Amino acid sequence: MTSRPPHPREAYVWTWLPGAAEPVVAGRLVPDGERIQFIYGRSYRERADAIALYLPELPLRPEPIAPLGVMQMASAIRDGAPDAWGRRVILNKTFGVKGEALDGYELDELVFLLESGSDRIGALDFQASATRYSPRGGRHATLEELLASAEKVEKNLPLTPELDQALHHGSSIGGARPKALVVDGARKYVAKFSSSNDTYSVVKGEYIAMRLAALAGLSVAPVRLVNAAGKDVLLVERFDRVAEQDSWRRRAMVSALTMLELDEMQARYASYQDLAETIRFRFTEPTATLHELFARLTLNILVGNVDDHARNHAAFWDGAQLSLTPAYDICPQARAGEEASQAMLITGQQRSSQIATCLAAVGEYHLTETQAVAIVSNQLRAIGAHWLNLCEEADLGQVDRRLFWGRQFLNPFAFYGLEGAAAGLTAQADAIRSAV
Repeated sequence: MTSRPPHPREAYVWTWLPGAAEPVVAGRLVPDGERIQFIYGRSYRERADAIALYLPELPLRPEPIAPLGVMQMASAIRDGAPDAWGRRVILNKTFGVKGEALDGYELDELVFLLESGSDRIGALDFQASATRYSPRGGRHATLEELLASAEKVEKNLPLTPELDQALHHGSSIGGARPKALVVDGARKYVAKFSSSNDTYSVVKGEYIAMRLAALAGLSVAPVRLVNAAGKDVLLVERFDRVAEQDSWRRRAMVSALTMLELDEMQARYASYQDLAETIRFRFTEPTATLHELFARLTLNILVGNVDDHARNHAAFWDGAQLSLTPAYDICPQARAGEEASQAMLITGQQRSSQIATCLAAVGEYHLTETQAVAIVSNQLRAIGAHWLNLCEEADLGQVDRRLFWGRQFLNPFAFYGLEGAAAGLTAQADAIRSAV
């Protein structure tokens, strides 16, 4: 077994300021019992271009800042920590165990931050030094390397460690969907891999749902579907990176969980209603953003994505205001029958995956019921018009088409309880469902 890393006494937070190509140290994380405080560095606070890493959680002040409420660390910092896949890779590397055996192992949060790759989501990275920035993770695989991975293995040529882990060790590590970072010229991608444990085409389902969302008029991260070493791979273009000559500018981001001042243990209390209120008071272009959020909610229901939790919504942060990022992680979930619930509350304590639940809250989004019905009707038309073409594009087999259609995509449960002008949506969905 690999030896356990020492308990870190601190970790330094580096950040890319708006428009900057190189990072600067912003402050440090210091354990305080079971919690972790953040302290801004004086050199950072004295910079003319310094911004708070996020407000109101991390105001630019000299005193140590304790996490809000019962949080272990500031949520805006936690947004930059590794996800479930990244944490399992670190645990596997640290303890040398795989599969279900990993479920019994844990590490200090500062270890996860310091052992994770440096190309984190958003504009933060974590270092052991306040003076020297040393990126971890090495170079990313190129798209060409990804596509030629099987040939490289046959010729006994090495893959990048990250790509090898996702392609060849994903199933053994288990517990999360394998991912890797890929670069292709002026674009960076998150590569999401199929797993040998999949009982249906998860990756192709997500590709189709993301493309349908874009074709229905939503702001969505561009996606590509490729095959590498016999595995389906979804490439999701990163919107938090901007290529500039020989470097990459990073865009700061925070999750809806951070905006709602909640942690993972409180995620079940996150609601679209509260997120809409935050948008009204803190976002650029609030009305257009509210319309976009409502459309994302209804699209999630129409394509069977019930994994719309608060870390799957995010906003760019410029130091003063928030603006919604493109949508991502629109992935239809396995579903045995009709009834389903969204991960986030929709209105009050209601989270049922039904358009009627959404229409009961249209005022929260600065919409009339007529406008809201028109949004859903447009989405239905887009699904009906493009479903078959996208299935062909994704090379989705007939078994999976029958599995998805009418179950994840356009499940009848979504249209129960619609009345008045909205009742026409039920008839529209029935006609589209039966015509395909």
